[in-house]
Amino acid sequence: MSRILTRSRQLQQRAESFLPGGVDSPVRAFRAVGGDPPFVTHAEGAYLWDADGNKYLDFFGSWGPMILGHAFASVVEAVREAAGRGTSFGASTAAEADLAELVTRCFPSIERLRFVSSGTEACMSAVRLARGFTGRNFVIKFEGCYHGHSDAMLVKAGSGVATFGIPGSAGVPAETAMHTLALPYNDLAAVAAAFDGHPGDIACVIVEPVVGNAGTIVPGAGYLQGLRELCTNHGALLILDEVMTGFRLSLGGAQELYSVTPDLTTLGKIIGGGLPCGAFGGRADVMEFLAPLGPVYQAGTLSGNPLAMAAGIATVGYLLEHPSIYAELEATTAAIADGVLAIAQELGVPMVMNRVGSMFTWFFTDRSVENFGDAATSDTAAFAKFHRAMLDAGVWLPPSQYEAAFVGMQHGAAEVEMTLAAARGALVG
Repeated sequence: MSRILTRSRQLQQRAESFLPGGVDSPVRAFRAVGGDPPFVTHAEGAYLWDADGNKYLDFFGSWGPMILGHAFASVVEAVREAAGRGTSFGASTAAEADLAELVTRCFPSIERLRFVSSGTEACMSAVRLARGFTGRNFVIKFEGCYHGHSDAMLVKAGSGVATFGIPGSAGVPAETAMHTLALPYNDLAAVAAAFDGHPGDIACVIVEPVVGNAGTIVPGAGYLQGLRELCTNHGALLILDEVMTGFRLSLGGAQELYSVTPDLTTLGKIIGGGLPCGAFGGRADVMEFLAPLGPVYQAGTLSGNPLAMAAGIATVGYLLEHPSIYAELEATTAAIADGVLAIAQELGVPMVMNRVGSMFTWFFTDRSVENFGDAATSDTAAFAKFHRAMLDAGVWLPPSQYEAAFVGMQHGAAEVEMTLAAARGALVG
């Protein structure tokens, strides 16, 4: 279709007068895919509408949290009721423990947790806690894994950092970055060598159990269990960053799916039901190192915000009451992801598809993608062309080759058919 974007262009130009690049998060600028970023006015179910009235099938879902669909009735009502009682108190409410109880029911490894306002805060706080608990400074992370934009975690991060082709970020002191060891994902030998090279100095290993911020990358057989064993043997903590995968891949996240028990877990996205919210939690003895019980300080005026707690309780509560949603998501996502891959193969277009549950990525490469180095072989120009063609056909994919796509409960048979038809046209063109 020929889209009119007159109003969106006007809004972008106005935004550039006030916001760097006209955006509050770099990937929204569409620099990696070209074209004009639509300005969203509203959303419902599986669809978004922009300021020019164009309607789009949404495959990024606010980057993961909209598992129930946009403007889901029970979530909207919960937020509306909570807002009527006040939007922020800076004091404790019963809702914090209510949501915490739901989370711990689903994640047995989390004995205690603390809410924050974002996944970045959750990961930053978990790493600080690991350092405080172990008395060590070094952190192992993996190339292409994104754990938020705190200084220590922006070394060879995925997501927007990969999209813009930079290894880290200006403004991060070398003295901070030197304590972050960035290793290839899915390479246990590299982790073992790092432990041997820094005996008694590594506080933790933090990993996206299924990478989502370099595109979807699946852990190899025994990889997560191997990380668990290495951490145990060397006295380091294992942190699973389930900001993206928590409640997305199963009620118990990737750790349930792959039968691995971390010391700490970070969560976000879905636990806020679309509102700003994150959490970190794990073993009670580790969590009790946090103030006011212990020496590791962390705080936040908006942590446990009553609106976010209400949205989270409504969302997680619905998932607990309707566990069959995961089988439905699995089937719908497979039909979409496998269907487009089959079309690409039919047309001779080099493409690899990685998927776990309801998150997936189409990589424009003919090489198996098992780490960020593999993902970086993708033809990003071909992806950008595909993205623009899909958008013109009314299908909005994540605007970067290095981001996962997400399917929600409101995607059904009609959306599968629409996506396959759009993809055929985009790949032929």
